[in-house]
Amino acid sequence: MGEAKRRKQTGAPSPRNTQGRKSLIIVLSLVIGVAVIAGLYFVTKPPAPSSEALPVAAPNADEFPAIVDQYGVSVGNEDAPVVVREFADYQCPACARFAEASQRLKKEYVESGKVRFVYFDLPLRQHQNAMPAALAARCAGDQDQYWAMHDKLYGSQLDWSGSNDPTATFTRYANDLGLEERRFRRCMETELHREAVEQSLQVAVQLRVASTPTVMVDNIQLTRPGWGQLSAVVERELAKAE
Repeated sequence: MGEAKRRKQTGAPSPRNTQGRKSLIIVLSLVIGVAVIAGLYFVTKPPAPSSEALPVAAPNADEFPAIVDQYGVSVGNEDAPVVVREFADYQCPACARFAEASQRLKKEYVESGKVRFVYFDLPLRQHQNAMPAALAARCAGDQDQYWAMHDKLYGSQLDWSGSNDPTATFTRYANDLGLEERRFRRCMETELHREAVEQSLQVAVQLRVASTPTVMVDNIQLTRPGWGQLSAVVERELAKAE
């Protein structure tokens, strides 16, 4: 029966096949979803340690001057075959993103003795709270909580980066970590570790490190600081060391 004739007899159009259309939409949605997931996987998966795209040391590059590690804060086996060094600013957003990679590095490589990690303070002039944050981490270190404060500062960066009284916030963090408040506050008020932070900054200047985060695996500077490239280069250098 034709559509016009059906309308004349029933007063209504013929029913449409909506079920088939719904099925098609579902199938297309699934295909698009799979494509998106696959794309994210290939974009974010770590490169193979043998990948030619990974950074290498410059031709005839000298070894990193390990003597300056004394001006940073180290964790891990002193005789570890690979050393990862980071020059960073606590108020730098990109450094906060890299902090997740450094935490994972400590769990997967530093704790097993394969890697030593050295953090150098490089507080940038445009960040008014970068120096107080660096001091807060070192003051916490006086009570054996340097890395706990380090992680707390990066994890809560948005809470204190624009504060007019960052010391009050850092003192609250110290309390949360179980530190002795009077000792921590006195350390902050006297800027007890300012010289140490400035010495770390001078190391960066002497090595011509100008941006944060600058991450080096031995004498190889990462071009894309993040877990993917970091772990791949570490694995490659560990294989060479063996």
